Amino acid sequence: MITRLLVANRGEIARRVFATCRALGVETVAVHSDADAGAPFVAEADQAVRLPGNAPAETYLRIDLILDAARRSGADAVHPGYGFLAENAEFAAAVADAGLTWVGPPAKAIAAMGDKMAAKALLADAGVPMLPTWTEPDQVTDFPVLVKAAAGGGGRGMRVVRDAAGLAEAVAGARREAAAAFGDGTVFIERYVERGRHVEVQIFGDSHGTVVALGVRDCSIQRRHQKIVEEAPGVLPPEVRERLHEAAVAAGRAVDYVGAGTVEFLLAPDGQVHFLEMNTRLQVEHPVTELTTGLDLVRLQLLVAEGAPLPLTATPPADGHAVEVRLCAEDPAQGYRPATGTLHRFAIPGVAAEFAPAKGLRLDSGVVDGSTVSVHYDSMLAKLVAWAPTRAEAARALAGALARAELHGVATNRDLLVRVLRSREFGAAEADTSFLARHEEVFAPLLPADQLPLVALAAALAGAAGRRAAAPVLRGLPSGWRNVPAFPQVTRFAGPDGEIEVRYRLDRRGALADWSVSAAPAPAVTVAEVTPERVVLDADGVRRAYRVHRVGPEVFVDGPDGAASLTELPRFPLPTAELAAGSLVAPLPGAVTRVHVEVGQRVSAGDLLLTLEAMKLEHPVLAPADGVVAELPVPAGGQVDTGAVLAVVNADEEDPR
Repeated sequence: MITRLLVANRGEIARRVFATCRALGVETVAVHSDADAGAPFVAEADQAVRLPGNAPAETYLRIDLILDAARRSGADAVHPGYGFLAENAEFAAAVADAGLTWVGPPAKAIAAMGDKMAAKALLADAGVPMLPTWTEPDQVTDFPVLVKAAAGGGGRGMRVVRDAAGLAEAVAGARREAAAAFGDGTVFIERYVERGRHVEVQIFGDSHGTVVALGVRDCSIQRRHQKIVEEAPGVLPPEVRERLHEAAVAAGRAVDYVGAGTVEFLLAPDGQVHFLEMNTRLQVEHPVTELTTGLDLVRLQLLVAEGAPLPLTATPPADGHAVEVRLCAEDPAQGYRPATGTLHRFAIPGVAAEFAPAKGLRLDSGVVDGSTVSVHYDSMLAKLVAWAPTRAEAARALAGALARAELHGVATNRDLLVRVLRSREFGAAEADTSFLARHEEVFAPLLPADQLPLVALAAALAGAAGRRAAAPVLRGLPSGWRNVPAFPQVTRFAGPDGEIEVRYRLDRRGALADWSVSAAPAPAVTVAEVTPERVVLDADGVRRAYRVHRVGPEVFVDGPDGAASLTELPRFPLPTAELAAGSLVAPLPGAVTRVHVEVGQRVSAGDLLLTLEAMKLEHPVLAPADGVVAELPVPAGGQVDTGAVLAVVNADEEDPR
C-alpha cells in the first residue's frame, strides 16, 4: 500500500490530492519552486522539497529533480497531478524504474495518446469516429480548419484558420507556442466544426481489465480554446450519450487503460460525434463528475495504483447537476491579459466544502488571502463548483456566490463568468464553443456605469472615516468637519475608465449635505451608516450596503450591483517621467519572443509589431494607429518588466482640413 505520496505539481492541483491523502491516512510530500515557497500547498504537505529556480523548465519539468526529491523524502509513490509532467511517458517510466508506485496510466498508454496523430490512427481502427486531418498546410483541401499541437493540451498552440492565406503563419505560430509550452513543436490540422459543442467522457480503468465510463461533461464555454465553464451531466439526448460512452470505453480498451482519463469529443450541430483527443490524466474539471456520482476520483486513482479492482463495473447514475467555473487572474476585456500581483483578499461566501465531494458549493483553490500571483505559471486561481438537484439551481447558486465574492488585488474573470452563467443561451443549454465570440455583452463589468458614482462616494466616505478613527486627537468629531462647512471635501481616484473626483460636504451634524462626482449631477443620497469597512447609502429610496477594503492607496468596494477597484490619488502628486507619445508598454513581465517590424517602417492600426510571451501564452502587441515605428528598444529574446517601453509609433497627424 502507498504510505507516502509525492505530488509532482503545484497550487490547487497539489492541494486537491493532499486532501484525499489526509482522509486515507497517506503522508504527503510537496515539491516547490522558489516562487512557490510560501504557497498554501507547501504548508499543507507533511514534507516539502525545494526545486531551485522559478521557471517550469528548471523546476516542475525536471524529472531528475523530482525523483531525487522522492528519494530524499522517502516517498514510495508519485502522483503527477494534471499539467506539467502528468502526460509525460518518460516521467511515468522513470518513476516505475525507480521502484516507486506511479499513480497514473501506464507509460505505454501515455505514449500512445501523447502523439495525437498516432492516437487518431490507433483509435480510428478501434471504431472511434474522427474528423478529417492533415499534417502539412499544402494538404488542406477545405476551410475552416483548426491548427493543433500534437503534444500537450490546454488550448496552447491552437489556431482557427478560415482561408488559405492565413494558414502558413498560423502553423508557424502554433509551432512556436507548442514548442515553448511542451518542448515539441509538432502540429497538425483538422477540420473546424462551426457551432460545435465540446463534450467529454470521464473513464476509469483498472489492472484487471475493467474500463468504465463515469458520465459526460459539457465544456463548451471556452476562451482561447481553454475551458472556463464545465458541467455534468452534459445535456444530451440519451442515444448521443450512449454513443459517447461506447466510443470512450473503446478508446480506453484500445490502449489497455489503467487509472483516470478523459476522452474528448466534438458534438456537431447535426448530432455527429468526432474524437478530439484523449487526456491520460485527471482533468481540471473532475469535481463536477465527483459531485454528481459521489465518487472521490483521487481515491480511486490511489486504489487502482495499488492494484485494487474498481469498485464499480458500469456507469453510475447521475445525482443532480454540477457546474464548475475556472476563476482566473486575467482581464477578459483586454484580450484575457493575465494579471499578477498580491491577492489581498480571497473570500467566497457559502462554501460547503473544499477539495471534497459535497452537496452545495465546493471550492478547490490554490490561493488564500495574501497569495502572490506570479508571472511564472498559468493564471488560474481556483475552481468554484455548485451542486444542486437541477441544472438551473446549480447555475443560479454558482453565479450568486461569484457575484458576492471578494476578490481584491488582481483583475479576475469573475464578472464574465457571472454573465455567462446568467445568459439565456447558457440557461437553455444551447451554448457552443463559439459562445464568447458571439456575445460581446458578457465582457461588460457587472457594475453598471451609473452606479460607479455611488461606489466612489462610498470609498471616499470610508476613507474619511478611517482617517478619523486613526486620528491621534479629536477623533470624536464628525468625519470631514470644517470650520467653514461650505467648503467641500475632495477625493480623487483612478477608476476603471479614468479619473474620478468626488466632492462632498457634511453639515455640522455629520450628515451628507451635498455631493458630486466629476462635476456630474448626483442623486439625492442619505448616509445611513459609515465605518472604514462598511458604508450604507440610501439613494432615490433604495438602500445599498457597500463593503470597503483598503490596502494602501487601493480601495476595493463590493456592493449589491457589482465590485470596483479604485486607487486614491495623492493630493500633491510627485513629478514623474513622461512617456513619449505613441509608447506601447509591457502590461506584465515577460520576454519579447519576436519583433515583426523595423524602425522607420510604416504601419497601419492593428498591425502586429512584436510578440510578448508571459504566463505560458503569447500576447501580440499591435500598432495603436497608422504611423511610423520610431523606436524598438527591446530586441527579440529580451526580458521586460511591467511598464517597460516595447515600441514607439509616431502616429500620422490628422489633416486639419
